[in-house]
Amino acid sequence: MARNSNRRVSGKKGPQVGSGGNRRRGLEGKGPTPPAEMRKGHAKQRAAQARVRREQSRPRRSGKSGVELVVGRNPVVEALREGVPANALYVQQFIDNDDRVRDALRHAQERGGIHLVEAPRPELDRMTNGLNHQGLVLQIPPYEYAHPEDLAAAAFDRGEDPLIVALDGVTDPRNLGAVVRSVSGFGGHGVVVPERRAAGMTAGAWKTSAGAASRTPVARATNLTRALESYQKAGLTVVGLAADGEADVRELDLLAGPVVIVVGSEGRGLSRLVGETCDVRARIPMAVGTESLNAGVAAGVVLYEASRQR
Repeated sequence: MARNSNRRVSGKKGPQVGSGGNRRRGLEGKGPTPPAEMRKGHAKQRAAQARVRREQSRPRRSGKSGVELVVGRNPVVEALREGVPANALYVQQFIDNDDRVRDALRHAQERGGIHLVEAPRPELDRMTNGLNHQGLVLQIPPYEYAHPEDLAAAAFDRGEDPLIVALDGVTDPRNLGAVVRSVSGFGGHGVVVPERRAAGMTAGAWKTSAGAASRTPVARATNLTRALESYQKAGLTVVGLAADGEADVRELDLLAGPVVIVVGSEGRGLSRLVGETCDVRARIPMAVGTESLNAGVAAGVVLYEASRQR
């Protein structure tokens, strides 16, 4: 009998002469056609890369308001799923195309306005300073902060008493996101954060807000004490939360009017100057043995009481 090979084939168990799986793999499909922005040499890919280069060449504000990168397959997919603003998705060349990569590409295409850029691994390593990006990097544009006075002005323009939360020394973006979510849920008009030593609107804050950040403005104050004094001149009452406050939030009728609720960090509470600026310091009654609540929970409790009074 004629054979296709001169190699001897043993009848014993063990490795056999064959194609090595090449025939089977040749019959398998290569998956869906990648979008034009992902095809090497395609005009749309070159145009997308040019747009991203122009975007990166624009001057950026320094500090926490600059461009942010979300790296890794799971974080990128979660950020896209939660609606975190993004302007570019970098995908490593010749990446292993698993479900998370496909989900990231699908979300980016469905949302629109996100440039898809294929980049070699060394370029992604350079962008992320050697972090384990797993071939996916999402670029988050700088957040556009409002001015503190705009929050009160917008409420007055709608014929409503302003309900604003100011954060003093809160550095966890997840707490900021939780406060933004509570402000949105209880009819508030915005959140004010200091420019220094405070959390900003990062991807983490966006995700924790569960979409509320797209509806509730966040303002950044160069000096929180002066911003609170400006609110007082505009007719707002500044209520600071403190464990030793002289008033009980359940009995504080001031929450029904134009008010700014100031929440400090869980450990330090209100800073001295901010505490002295407050018109009244209020406490949240708690069971014996509970020292404090984190900023997100404390703000939610007082916002609920304000909403109930209103």
